[in-house]
Amino acid sequence: MPRPSPRRSLLPMLAAHSGGRSAMTCEYRCGNACFHKVPNTSSNAYFGDVAASAFSRRAALQAGTVLALAGGATSALGQGAAAAPPPHAPGGTAVGLRFEPIQQQTGDAFTVPPGYLHDVVIRWGDPIFSDAPEFDPENQSAEAQLRQFGYNNDHVGLFDLGRGEHLIVANHEYSSEPMMFPRYDPENPTQAQVETAWAAHGLTVVAVSGEWRGRRSRALDPVLDHPLNRRLHTSSEFELTGPAAGSELLRTSADAEGRTVLGTLNNCAGGLTPWGTWLTAEENFNQYFANADAVADPTARERLSRYGATGGESGRKWERFDARFDLALEPNEFNRFGWIVEVDPFDPTSTPKKRTALGRFKHEAANVQIAADGRAVAYMGDDERFDYLYKFVSDEAYVEGDVAHNATLLDNGTLYVARLTGDSPASQIDGSGTLPGDGEFDGSGEWIPLVSGNTSHVPGMTAQEVLIFTRQAGDAVGATKMDRPEDVEPSPRTGAVYVALTNNTSRTAAQAEEPNPRAVNKFGHVLELVEAGSDASAATFAWSIFLLCGDPEDPSTYFAGYDKSQVSPISCPDNLAFDDHGNLWISTDGQPGTLGTNDALYGVAVEGRQRGEVRQFLAVPAGGETCGPVITDDRVLVAVQHPGEVDGASYETPLSHWPDGGSSIPRPSVVATYRADGKKIGHA
Repeated sequence: MPRPSPRRSLLPMLAAHSGGRSAMTCEYRCGNACFHKVPNTSSNAYFGDVAASAFSRRAALQAGTVLALAGGATSALGQGAAAAPPPHAPGGTAVGLRFEPIQQQTGDAFTVPPGYLHDVVIRWGDPIFSDAPEFDPENQSAEAQLRQFGYNNDHVGLFDLGRGEHLIVANHEYSSEPMMFPRYDPENPTQAQVETAWAAHGLTVVAVSGEWRGRRSRALDPVLDHPLNRRLHTSSEFELTGPAAGSELLRTSADAEGRTVLGTLNNCAGGLTPWGTWLTAEENFNQYFANADAVADPTARERLSRYGATGGESGRKWERFDARFDLALEPNEFNRFGWIVEVDPFDPTSTPKKRTALGRFKHEAANVQIAADGRAVAYMGDDERFDYLYKFVSDEAYVEGDVAHNATLLDNGTLYVARLTGDSPASQIDGSGTLPGDGEFDGSGEWIPLVSGNTSHVPGMTAQEVLIFTRQAGDAVGATKMDRPEDVEPSPRTGAVYVALTNNTSRTAAQAEEPNPRAVNKFGHVLELVEAGSDASAATFAWSIFLLCGDPEDPSTYFAGYDKSQVSPISCPDNLAFDDHGNLWISTDGQPGTLGTNDALYGVAVEGRQRGEVRQFLAVPAGGETCGPVITDDRVLVAVQHPGEVDGASYETPLSHWPDGGSSIPRPSVVATYRADGKKIGHA
């Protein structure tokens, strides 16, 4: 039978941080990445400082290589005006976005538009098997957590099982021990606390059903003991596959063949494939490893530094309880993380695959579309300041219904990195965000091949080295340094690709370039990319900036030419999704430190007269992050990550009691939002 279709989808003593998040979130989610030296020390040119290439955007348009967006829409990529176009006039909100936008929020509440309801689907500690104990925060254990929903849910994917049932796939990015455990001492964690945190990481597959809530309700509840329910964690086996599998650089004392890894760490966003599997992404894995400074070999030290591994003890002190987290003892264990992981949610006995052909870096996500010739194309961002945008093109074509064949697609192909060039004079890109003379930040780009199977395209690096040290390969070929490329999502309607660039306060005015035009870019932006010839496997593309985020009253902001007085403020775009009407939905990560308001979910039209009209749909509680949006006609799903993580909070002094209320500690949760009248989301 064909598979069901996927839905596309604070420590008190720490000083406050300026990067948009609390000190605790910065410490435990990414190891304070934005407060360390930028790992990319390459001498790659900032392409705003050089003349536009002969393959200019206008030449691309004249050659007919740019995709005509569906429905006769006027795209910023299709405009060649010499001056800024007049703002789009409001007039009839796009279908799917017809709700009353909410105002910016600051409270400890989950807020939705008038006429909408919301329910928690599943929370940290909720059982997914009937033999799991009820959640007891005072008496946690690894054994209990392995049968419960994990901590800090990020990506959410949804498969329709029919008959009112769905399958949720969710990952658990990181643990916030001071919020999780009573009497937690960060200098001396107990073995029980560490083992519980190991179990709280990883992945969950859980069936949900709405059949018990009534005809109009779109709420969902977990189905205990469903045969597809599954937890994967730091002790689960994962298989390394593809050209780098078996490399000497992936072998450890526990795995002499370099093909079997225990666990997956710091999974961020993800994507669902056309063949019914789940891709999840290992991101800030470096923070879990200790004693990088004890590594003496200069080549190994350079490689570790490029991935952000420095110093002595790790923040969580896991190396005290498992030697594989000690780089002085197991230097290659580090290389076994930072991959895209493919999970078959319909086979609970299957071993998840770490797909080495897609390269190793701080993956935010991987999203697949099918090229004109049927090959699978996966788009990926490396979530680090001044790091790169990638895509992978499979050798073989996708074959609908052929599970065995499609399971090999991501092991054989070519990995590319992006180089973007602006089409405006460098003198017009001054770091202020002021539009250049042609009225747009736009230009052309090329996909530079890094490796094809066992053939390296990078001088001085083997194919296995390119895949294991992909960042350095990107450095070597002159890839464009971007402002934290996170989720990369192709539109299922038009094929245009959207890139969330969350922020980069380290960029100076001298480093401003047309693809990243603002210095001290604390608000972030969204890039729109169109492949040449409407073909996802193309070697070149045209690009433009779709949104320059921030307060609309800030002159450096831009909303695809839409009237800025008619849009919602938005900052720090992170995860992306599309609805069935072609609207882009954006979840944010960092609004508390940039706009002074809670993170939120927004819908924005990408076509027609409403192109660029940003409308805020919901807001998460204070201290939380909006993750993993899934948008259907029936409901909107989001993951509320790290609620209540504000400076001064801890287990003993919670500053949020969401979602349970009373004196409870906050619990990361998946939430469903739907219309009270049972009608379609965003319809009149």
